[in-house]
Amino acid sequence: MKNDPVINVDQISKKYKIYPSNRARFLEFLNPFNTVYHREFWALRDISFQVPKGQTYGLIGRNGSGKSTLLQLIAGVLHPSSGEISTEGRISALLELGAGFNPSFTGRDNVILNGVISGLSKQEIEERLPEIIEYSELGDFVDQPVRTYSSGMFVRLAFSAAIHVDPEILIVDEALAVGDARFQRKCFRKFEQFRKEGKTIFLVTHDANAIVRHCDTTILMDGGHMINMGTPKDVVNQYTEIMNAPENSTKVSLKKSDAPVSEFAHIGYQVPQTEENDAPLSRFFIEKHGDDRCHQRKSFNPREHRYGTKKAEIIDYCLVCNSEFDPAIIQAHEVLEIHVKVLFHQAVEFPIYGLTIKRLDGVEVYGSNSWFEEIAVKPAQAGDISVFKISVKMSLIHGDYFMSLGIVERQENLEIVAMDRRYDLIHLKILQSSRVFGIVDLEADFFEHGFIS
Repeated sequence: MKNDPVINVDQISKKYKIYPSNRARFLEFLNPFNTVYHREFWALRDISFQVPKGQTYGLIGRNGSGKSTLLQLIAGVLHPSSGEISTEGRISALLELGAGFNPSFTGRDNVILNGVISGLSKQEIEERLPEIIEYSELGDFVDQPVRTYSSGMFVRLAFSAAIHVDPEILIVDEALAVGDARFQRKCFRKFEQFRKEGKTIFLVTHDANAIVRHCDTTILMDGGHMINMGTPKDVVNQYTEIMNAPENSTKVSLKKSDAPVSEFAHIGYQVPQTEENDAPLSRFFIEKHGDDRCHQRKSFNPREHRYGTKKAEIIDYCLVCNSEFDPAIIQAHEVLEIHVKVLFHQAVEFPIYGLTIKRLDGVEVYGSNSWFEEIAVKPAQAGDISVFKISVKMSLIHGDYFMSLGIVERQENLEIVAMDRRYDLIHLKILQSSRVFGIVDLEADFFEHGFIS
């Protein structure tokens, strides 16, 4: 049955003994006085889930969260310290770069050995060798020792060998990250083919867009624990929150901007002039309030994902497009103004305003912020309310889009700390009369010069 689980992970844990030195390991092995010289390290703790047949599962988490250990347990390379794992069907695993290949053997010999280990006969592997070599694009290099390969050559051969053994379950652990963009596209096309054939794929990557685009379900790992399992979009949002927590703030090299200070940065400095008949927008600029009013907007998404230190909060926004205030539907190619209102609870020396636009499936199509655009803003004091405007031409194809707003702080040590990030805060529908496909409408102009006689 299609929905029957082909991977069943039941309360597995994996423990390692960490020794301070080889001498300590030797002394504990002799064990003359039952003295313990090691400390215990739990790479995984009580992990349980099931993977139905024909599903693509993504596994995401920061370095050291236990992702690779979990995949090695599923692949049978490691054994759990407790719990049980059962799988149905042939597994082909592309684990960390170098796993399973002998560097002294040629590529051809390694492919044959890998196929035999996977359960194929030598004759079956030799029949598939031409196709494997062609897919890997190695040519004559396949008869050279693997130790002479570049990382890109190695992963092409390893991936080609993994997919040509007729696996029911394909496990890929971050290895594709070393391949070039063209080969990665080739690999993901193969993933799509496998999905149509009802095969099961387990994918580990730090590429959030790849997780959102190719996975049916995603598991989030952190500190050896399974934090969440659900839709890729929701899990990726939580992963982003973990990666941007203050204690894990991303250090970014930022240069000092010489751009002029935005004259509309703060209420109390200068308020934008509006037309007399534009009363709603005028009220937005002059109303000084401390409560969150985003939910009053037509485009508000109640399923937004929000996190941050709350040193400052986004308390309201308004959209203006083609003289319409607070629209939820706009025409493609119109200029959209997004006015963001932020309340500062503490003093902030370097605030940065950001915008991200995603498709309905969670794939990012655009993102920028005030620092990247070299728009410097004034420092804020506790109690200040800032109003900032972002203008963007919506040259996107028709469909539903989510917009995320954020206010972050650049600290003196160059760390970026999220004060209030509101992912998928705005749900906007774009209408379009022209017939195009893709992600953006680049407004190509087609013109026939005529025939040459």
